[in-house]
Amino acid sequence: MKNKLLTIVEAKQSAQKADLNKKQGEISKTSTERTIPQIRVGDTVDVHFWLELGEKGRIQVFSGTVIAIKHEKPDEMINVRKIVQGEGVERIFPLLSPRIAKIEVKKTGAVRRAKLYYLRDRVGKATRLKERKKGPAQTKAPVKK
Repeated sequence: MKNKLLTIVEAKQSAQKADLNKKQGEISKTSTERTIPQIRVGDTVDVHFWLELGEKGRIQVFSGTVIAIKHEKPDEMINVRKIVQGEGVERIFPLLSPRIAKIEVKKTGAVRRAKLYYLRDRVGKATRLKERKKGPAQTKAPVKK
């Protein structure tokens, strides 16, 4: 009796481990398909996202400054702002959305705030941010021969 019960329990546990390994393999497979760069508030980014137009679709680029990041897993989102014909346009992108093809960091901004909502009130050159200086880990040292 005891041996039959042990064999049943061991069979169930091995089946659960196999299912877990299969799920982890699927998760790692999907996470390796697209990598998300290190994004910080104040960075100027290009977000390439899929846009549906009836039966057709295309990738559109939204370039702007990251003014907020919501770090709640798995719903991590970035709030990107740009100026179009004198009007401010903001868009919120979920980072793990399948509609986002890629994100490119163009410039890094030196800011001292977690949220840059004060940029909404600024116009023209006042919306510019200083460039963050590259530290020793970010710069490439010349190779000595």
